[in-house]
Amino acid sequence: MNQTDAPVPSLSRAPYKVTLAITGASGVQYGLRLLQCLLVAQCEVSLMVSAAAQVVLVTETDLKVPSATAAMQAFFSELYGAKAGQLRVFAKQQWMAPVASGSGGGDAMVVCPCSTGSLSAIACGASNNLIERAADVHLKERRKLILVPREAPYSEIHLEHMLKLTRMGAVVIPASPGFYNRPQSVADMVDFVVARIMSQLGLPQTLVPAWGE
Repeated sequence: MNQTDAPVPSLSRAPYKVTLAITGASGVQYGLRLLQCLLVAQCEVSLMVSAAAQVVLVTETDLKVPSATAAMQAFFSELYGAKAGQLRVFAKQQWMAPVASGSGGGDAMVVCPCSTGSLSAIACGASNNLIERAADVHLKERRKLILVPREAPYSEIHLEHMLKLTRMGAVVIPASPGFYNRPQSVADMVDFVVARIMSQLGLPQTLVPAWGE
């Protein structure tokens, strides 16, 4: 086959692919709400939930989320009405997952919430588990990487890691809701942060109106 005989690539846009990692910081509600919004926006989502995040899920919610990946995938798919194949859940050592490689990764990755331990590992390129490796892939491929830390106060170590990652091209969005939209509930404050994440991903959102609207 010569060059002129090669098939022409399709110009149709595939569904936006987002890798979502939920790690062990307080504020798991941000990650859950983001997962729901991504699925409603018809994104294909690759989900990873750390062991520490599963402990936080039990502590901060009433959800009975199974720990096995297949069962967790079925649970969240039913909970948020995902279409067949729209949501895939991967285990921490599942190295053959598409998100472990630059040739198979998605369009963007969000770590929400991002524990300070995950922040440190990503900043140092540790890649000791699939979450860290997927973040490393997004950095090396110059793809969108969004980190949502939830800690107070931040130590100099935390701030140095955020600065380092920002200089690498990552976007740091602390889980710090604003109040100019007059939130009436905790859900409103969660939506404020999730709306900022959705906007950074270039995805439409109706959770919070844009400033001035």
